[in-house]
Amino acid sequence: MDKLEGRYTPLQRSLWIVGIYLLAGWLWITFSDYLVQQWFPDPELLSRAQTYKGALFVLVTALVLFLSLIRQFSKDRTLLSLHHHQREQIRQLNQFRESVIERADIWINVLDPQGRVVLWNKAAEDISGYPREEVMGSDAIWQRLYPDEEERARIRARADEILRDEGEVVGYETWITTREGRERQLSWNSRSLHDEEGEIVGSIAIGQDITDIRMAENTIRQRERQLSTLMDNLPGMAYRCRYDEHWTMLFVSNGCRELTGYEPDELVHNNLVSFAELIEDGSNEHILQTVELAIGNAEAFSIEYPLVRKDGKRIWVWERGRGVDGDGELALEGIVLDISDRKALEDELSELATRDPLTGLLNRREMTRLLEEEIARAKRYDRELALLWIDFDHFKAINDEHGHAAGDSVLKAASALLADSVRSVDVIGRFGGEEFVILLPEMDRPEAWETAERLRRLVSETPHPLGGGKTVCLTISIGVSVFPDHGNDPYALCAAADRAMYQAKANGRNQVVLAALAEEAHNP
Repeated sequence: MDKLEGRYTPLQRSLWIVGIYLLAGWLWITFSDYLVQQWFPDPELLSRAQTYKGALFVLVTALVLFLSLIRQFSKDRTLLSLHHHQREQIRQLNQFRESVIERADIWINVLDPQGRVVLWNKAAEDISGYPREEVMGSDAIWQRLYPDEEERARIRARADEILRDEGEVVGYETWITTREGRERQLSWNSRSLHDEEGEIVGSIAIGQDITDIRMAENTIRQRERQLSTLMDNLPGMAYRCRYDEHWTMLFVSNGCRELTGYEPDELVHNNLVSFAELIEDGSNEHILQTVELAIGNAEAFSIEYPLVRKDGKRIWVWERGRGVDGDGELALEGIVLDISDRKALEDELSELATRDPLTGLLNRREMTRLLEEEIARAKRYDRELALLWIDFDHFKAINDEHGHAAGDSVLKAASALLADSVRSVDVIGRFGGEEFVILLPEMDRPEAWETAERLRRLVSETPHPLGGGKTVCLTISIGVSVFPDHGNDPYALCAAADRAMYQAKANGRNQVVLAALAEEAHNP
């Protein structure tokens, strides 16, 4: 029966069934009547047998009809169920196409084995500008999307490889030309499609418009190149570091190499050395306090400190930075510049501002400042302080006889002799002309007088060069005053020593005179 259903139409199958039934009925009637007549010669038994034979035929045919109907109804129910299932699958596929394929924000298209479009979703329409009705069932879209013949041939050859099941593509990027003439860059994933029997029925391609992404990436790369160029040409080192005890560097520019002598990767994450180790001992605490104060006030900080390079050279740097949020933790960003030349110039200017240009000794203003500091210290610790006021005897005669250049030579030599003959804690300066002052911390009257006398003898016994190989003898007169015996302030102490010096000159010069005790020194 199944073979009949598979080989013939419903009408042909019906005629076959009726023919078989008629043949079976004719054979039953013919042969059963003959057999009954042979088995039952008695007319009465024959009549009864004929009745039972007819009833048996009805029952058999009814049973066959019943089984046939049962079998057909079962097959109909299976067919109905299969039909319902197919309809549900079709509905779900349509729903999937509507909700996923059509509403997807990525380009989806399907090609048949000849490269003709059989599916073109809404995103493909929006990106390309070509509506579905213009591309379905045709391969003309290739020429529209890729107007350049060489590019089109290359893309089409790749698509044909997929249709022949010779591979698939992932992240394959191409440029298309839209209907409006704009160019868009797409990234493609594509593979071949197979039916249930494994035959190739086409290919599916999924494309993502990456034009804006690539433009953003190019912009970022360009900015990174610009930033890198800027960083590499900065006069110093740009940095980003953690706010920790090591000042752990997260990033340093290439200027690190010239500034510190270290390669950037040697400083980053303290791979070889931490930045804190480069800072000269004693400066880290001051730096930390300055940075803490600036962060607390939400301000930028500026600080100068000495740094030790990889080659051991000591330099001065200026750092400008501020605290920033670095991925949930506090970080510092800024720049470090080498200011060694500026510091050297500042030191030189400071030296010029505090030193006598001829002798190199401290000048009157700096000596006065130091005298104030020493008196304040002596008061604080209840200690004594001596002051020597020195004037060269008959110095004008040297200038008149030998010239001012010779006089300058004598002053320089004599001042150097005095500077080399006092303690390291003592301070010597030139007050002007041929007048010099020496501060002697923690020295009483006898010690001060003895020191002054020693210096007087040393000067008088030492020949002083005039230049040109000539020398001259020279003497000095010294006045000595001591804090607090001769005064409680710089003015009183200087005045007492100056008076004592003039007294030494009045007494015949080349002498040491101790200042008279001041009355105020004895009064509380």
